[in-house]
Amino acid sequence: MTGPTDSPFSQETALDDRDRAVLAAVEAALPSSIAELAGLVRIPSVSWSAFDPAHVAASADAVAALFRETGLFESVDVRRSTTSTGEDGQPAVLATRPARNGRPTVLLYAHHDVQPPGAEADWESPAFEPTVRGDRLYGRGAADDKAGVLSHLAAVRALAEVAGPDFDLGLTVFIEGEEEFGSRSFENFLRENRDRLAADVIVVADSDNWDEKTPSLTVSLRGNVTFRLTVTTLAHASHSGMFGGAAPDAMMAAVRLAASFHDDAGSVAVAGLVTRDADTPEYTEETLRAEAGLLEGVAPVGTGSILSRLWNQPSLTVTGIDAPSVANASNTLVPSVALRVSVRIAPGQDAREALDAVTQHIRSHTPFGAHVEIDEVDTGSPFLVDTSGWAVAEAERAMADAWGRPAVLAGIGGSIPFIPQLVAEFPEAQILVTGVEDPHTRAHSPNESLHLGVFKRAIGAQALLLARLNDRASTAGNE
Repeated sequence: MTGPTDSPFSQETALDDRDRAVLAAVEAALPSSIAELAGLVRIPSVSWSAFDPAHVAASADAVAALFRETGLFESVDVRRSTTSTGEDGQPAVLATRPARNGRPTVLLYAHHDVQPPGAEADWESPAFEPTVRGDRLYGRGAADDKAGVLSHLAAVRALAEVAGPDFDLGLTVFIEGEEEFGSRSFENFLRENRDRLAADVIVVADSDNWDEKTPSLTVSLRGNVTFRLTVTTLAHASHSGMFGGAAPDAMMAAVRLAASFHDDAGSVAVAGLVTRDADTPEYTEETLRAEAGLLEGVAPVGTGSILSRLWNQPSLTVTGIDAPSVANASNTLVPSVALRVSVRIAPGQDAREALDAVTQHIRSHTPFGAHVEIDEVDTGSPFLVDTSGWAVAEAERAMADAWGRPAVLAGIGGSIPFIPQLVAEFPEAQILVTGVEDPHTRAHSPNESLHLGVFKRAIGAQALLLARLNDRASTAGNE
């Protein structure tokens, strides 16, 4: 499967012959990289507990086979760990190649599991049937994050094509299988495989780019707090005509409680959730409208610069409600309603502190004495990248050379909770958060897609980075 990539690699920067050979290898292999990506997209590897885990296992096996077929790794295994409650986690792929002659080791992270597809009717083509339309490849996981998996694979192949299979750079590939389900066995996996995962540089290919022609290096991430909120007012359903107007139904209480989460401008109104004070690049309301899909006449919410709202302020969203559907609604007072609540917290705030703040808000704003329960809690800490290290400088140079434009050091409104866990386990490693997405990817949404030009340039940037690190002495003394 092939598709347009909109432009060749930039030749405006001062590339040497080796650099040109690396980019040429990426371009020559692009059709097969896209075809292999399409093969992975066809596997419905949804890691959520309600879905068949056999698909995640099949995906892990397929990813392991791709890396094993390169012949470049000393070992390629499919491994599992357990969650904090002792349950089996989803399968991850771990491939290792030790460094030689004093070269550094680079850990390449991505994940092969995907979000649920949602309603079939919302997709213009089947979610798990990869389809090229224009310059984009559509399908669940086409961008998030199976393209991240293939970007690692293609970059390693390009390195071997130019440097030969006996290159000295150490490589560890860690392809997780449950990132979309909270990385629940991640911490144990790190601890159990620490010696094999230790690295000088960690490249996380699971983020965004500024636009289709401008790369980003992600330097800040919001944290997250998610939970189920159950609101109950009645012991059983009651006739709405006989008791409505005197007995409070759970839907009324839940709606009033949810309304208290925001002020009149749409900003989060939960005391204790903080805002980070930081400058942001220019980003217009028109750009927001185009990228977020705001309908005509719908106003943005919040105050401050738009990027401060997306990167540095908290947000709170009710992402789901369990209640009678319109089709099944009867004339009764609903006794209990459950909401799925997703809170994004600003860099610098502790996730447990944020959970306590939201919990206190709920307790103090619940109307009519309704009973509330908070469970199924997941938390993830925010993250700020240290941009002073040599790896960031090398990544910026590689991106500029592959894209033809300097990288934007950007924040991301989303969360990658496992990155602070990586930092805690490997405090000396330098973290590079990159990705293959763009503002029109629609990750997690129907019609998720990968821009094929972004895919090519992202692979090119990483291949240049690996080739240059193959010439660099390790700061950790790897032998």
